[in-house]
Amino acid sequence: MKVVSWNLLRLTGAAVEDVATLINVQKPDILLMQEATQHIEALPSLVGGHFYRLSWLGRIHGLAVWSPSHFPRPVALSLPASRLPGRLPRRRAQIIQMGEITFANVHLSHGQLLNRRQLARIGAALQGKPSAIIGDYNAVGPVFLPGFADVGPREPTHLSGNVMPVRLDRCLAHRLVCTTADALDFGPSDHRPIRLELRLAESTETAEKTLRIRKDRLKRFYR
Repeated sequence: MKVVSWNLLRLTGAAVEDVATLINVQKPDILLMQEATQHIEALPSLVGGHFYRLSWLGRIHGLAVWSPSHFPRPVALSLPASRLPGRLPRRRAQIIQMGEITFANVHLSHGQLLNRRQLARIGAALQGKPSAIIGDYNAVGPVFLPGFADVGPREPTHLSGNVMPVRLDRCLAHRLVCTTADALDFGPSDHRPIRLELRLAESTETAEKTLRIRKDRLKRFYR
């Protein structure tokens, strides 16, 4: 499954026409977006497909997902929030079911302890399903989540202050194999889209069964 994720940079970044161009060029099976405004809701009129946007309550932008194939309406998952005065509204993850794979589209907080707590909340909610947590992590340094592997691209995806390159856009995967992971050109946003090829990992039971079948075939061949 080909997955693309892009932080659009709300009103001053990628417009709906830019997103449509990305879709026409990359042809993803699923496109995850962060900082998507109401303007992005016009996307199906340009490229068809199916689209859902999850607003960030109290803000002009939110999370969005598009796919050429039909999929169930995503579910919103509330995430831990700061208790400090003047804090931002509570963030949510967009939980999407595409066949056997569950995706969590995320735009996590800048606080380095808080965004780790948010990841832990998402990991617990996915409950061992084949899944991927993809989006803007706002995380600096290594990210660890039991049972999940960091399979996203290793190159920087954002220029902090237009000076320092940092890897903010990531993917943690559970029971999935990533065969391709790279970052595309910046385009009109301050984030580079990331592109991944994901497939279901073969379970231990299935792998052992496949190995037995192959051994039996070799035995019959050499008799």
